[in-house]
Amino acid sequence: MTDMPPRQQFSDQQGSANAQAQPQAHPQAAPQSAPQRPPQAAPQAAAQPSECASQPIGVVLEIAGSGSMIALDLQRLTECADDCDPSVALAGQVGSQVKIKTADGWLLASVRDQKQDRRSEGILASIDFMGEGTEEKLTGKISGFRRGVTRYPIPGALIYPATTPDLKQIYASDGRSAIQIGTVYPTDDIRAGVYIDAMLGKHFALLGSTGTGKSTSAALILHRICQAAPKGHIVMVDPHGEYSAAFKNTGTIFDVSNLQMPYWLLNFEEHCEVILTSQGNDRQADADILAKCLLKARGKNRLAEQLGKITVDSPIPYLLSDLSTAIADEMGKLDKATNTAPFMRLKTKLEELKGDPRYQFMFSGMLVGDTMAEFISKIFRMPSDGKPISIIDVSGVPSDITSTVVAVLSRMVFDFAIWGREEKTAPILLVCEEAHRYVPCEKNADGSSVGRILSRIAKEGRKYGISLGLITQRPSDLAEGVLSQCGTIISMRLNNDRDQAFVKAAMPEGARGFLDSIPALRNRECIICGEGVAIPIRVSFDNLEESKRPASEDPSFTDLWNQSGGEEDAVLRTVQRWRAQGK
Repeated sequence: MTDMPPRQQFSDQQGSANAQAQPQAHPQAAPQSAPQRPPQAAPQAAAQPSECASQPIGVVLEIAGSGSMIALDLQRLTECADDCDPSVALAGQVGSQVKIKTADGWLLASVRDQKQDRRSEGILASIDFMGEGTEEKLTGKISGFRRGVTRYPIPGALIYPATTPDLKQIYASDGRSAIQIGTVYPTDDIRAGVYIDAMLGKHFALLGSTGTGKSTSAALILHRICQAAPKGHIVMVDPHGEYSAAFKNTGTIFDVSNLQMPYWLLNFEEHCEVILTSQGNDRQADADILAKCLLKARGKNRLAEQLGKITVDSPIPYLLSDLSTAIADEMGKLDKATNTAPFMRLKTKLEELKGDPRYQFMFSGMLVGDTMAEFISKIFRMPSDGKPISIIDVSGVPSDITSTVVAVLSRMVFDFAIWGREEKTAPILLVCEEAHRYVPCEKNADGSSVGRILSRIAKEGRKYGISLGLITQRPSDLAEGVLSQCGTIISMRLNNDRDQAFVKAAMPEGARGFLDSIPALRNRECIICGEGVAIPIRVSFDNLEESKRPASEDPSFTDLWNQSGGEEDAVLRTVQRWRAQGK
């Protein structure tokens, strides 16, 4: 079939097929049985797109399970390029949508690639099937669109441009709760919606290289979710302090000044990460001593007496002084030949934690009371009090315990969901910015507890009503399997080849044509595919109001370097804050 130019193929087939296909191919096409309507009754601008859209642009050559090979007529594509409908104007181009007539409706496909057919004057292209819809007999419109294919076309079937009215039917909400976050490319009036329950129910990931507008887009999505669910429960880990400005009116901001996370909430593994400083065999010896002494310190609390049997992981308040005393007691029981170094290491580290002002948000003597329920209510926004999102700014947390703090927060979300199953507690969305720092791939793995708990949430969280949102600019540095657990992937421009390949491996087959355009996306554009959308779409994000944007804009070097005055005072104030360590 490819020996014959596509133009000639159309003329051979249109005698039998085009008479039926033309009036049905475009929703605005006039019925053949209405000759009384004069051609000049409609404006010329409206008639032109109908004429272009109702004519085929190619034919199907080969059929496969997920896609097909088609031949496109170069002359028809040139004619369509001048159409006032942007969807028709892009017909046949990589990333555009085309439709194929089937026995009882239309099949929608996305153009993946193009190449010149050397044996003819046409173009060969690969397409990926996206879904199908039935045809309204009177209007020819697509209705009841659904993902997947039940009836394939046959070789020789005609290809038509997908029009903006077609795409409006395809992208129309099916009645499920949705948030609108932008405009479907290439149109300027079709709103892009994401189904909240589907997106959150199976986790989501927002990916994009630095400078593509990732933080602003994340803020936009979270603002839309908060508007749709003002009584929601969202916890966001913010490693750079960017999102405080974006949610100062609609969320509650926590940092080292007001987080007040009690140290006794840490389980044994997290205690080891914070207190143990040794490695190898020494670390195991120190851990054995810490486990014995920690259990003894927890056992002195009245709660422990009421519960009867407790473990070293039980979130029972204890005094740091009781832990120090227990260590000293154990050291006093030693004979002279036994090494006291492990005990001294533990005592020294405890004294450092109690005395260092940087750790006061966690290891303060004021945090010994049983405030667990109060802390959970405050962090998880229960009740939300009109502020459904809590921003946990960990930029001021000492770097050596940042991952442990994130691990505690993540584990508390998970444990709360597990132990609250009988209460049917409300679902919680946990959002991690810079996710590759906490769930690193195998080559960067450091065996930290935060990686294990986030991986477990990714695999099991949806069973317990936990949704995970991962935001990262380096998806290839994420742990293997975590990205594949995300049912919805929102990918902005990725400049690194490894990152692009990693994302393509995690996305479904039908999105290939869209994925190839990831390196060519503009700022604040993305590809969305997965459970949160009916079919993969390319979206231009809405502009976010200035007051709702995160503080993540790149500085203008030329503007700032051309300003002068007050540098000495600024340096002195900076040094003062530096020395005070945030006090």
